[in-house]
Amino acid sequence: MNAECGTRSAKQNQSRKILVCFAVPEEAKHFQPPGSNCEVVVSGIGKANAERALLKSIEGGSPRLVLTCGYAGGLNPRFKHGDVLFEADAGCTFSDALAKLGAVPGKFHCADRIITTVGEKQRLRQATRADAVEMESGVIRELCRQRGIPSATVRVVSDDAGQDLPMDFNKIAGADGNMSYLRLAGALVKSPGLVPKLMRFQRELDGCARKLGATLRELLAGIER
Repeated sequence: MNAECGTRSAKQNQSRKILVCFAVPEEAKHFQPPGSNCEVVVSGIGKANAERALLKSIEGGSPRLVLTCGYAGGLNPRFKHGDVLFEADAGCTFSDALAKLGAVPGKFHCADRIITTVGEKQRLRQATRADAVEMESGVIRELCRQRGIPSATVRVVSDDAGQDLPMDFNKIAGADGNMSYLRLAGALVKSPGLVPKLMRFQRELDGCARKLGATLRELLAGIER
């Protein structure tokens, strides 16, 4: 299977490498690269961290493909917890392969903060008509377009449109945009009732990461052949 999509303007400096980008290790924990050409990049949360990590990863030459992956919050009520959505460059040759693996096309919105409540999701859906929201793919895809690098977003719905998150994770983010475990500990001391809710949510996230990891491995095993 040919992994290329879109323009070929960066072809001369293109390596055989495929970058698979995640924001946090928990998203990547169940993904096992099918070959030595797949490189996992864990960027940190948000646009600034994603941009920095991608630019560092492509310093030595353009990869043949960049996938931006991880969790996404559902905005479209049609999609449920655990659904895998994708959005790829025009001309991508692996959209059919993703569909056969159970993934469905969707539109993503790249936000500046974590969207935590059903009300926020409804307003964002009305404003953007996006199917899901995340915080890194938009900047990664734009950087790839500027450099002629084929790219696609492949993400799993971690919380659907009708689901509030167990807490406002924006309040425990550090200055770098990533979660502060010190702030989390402080929040749990103040509200110990959050502990079972967070444990349940963590189990749900682990199931989502497992499904995403299996989908990505099957997809990339086909691309590597």
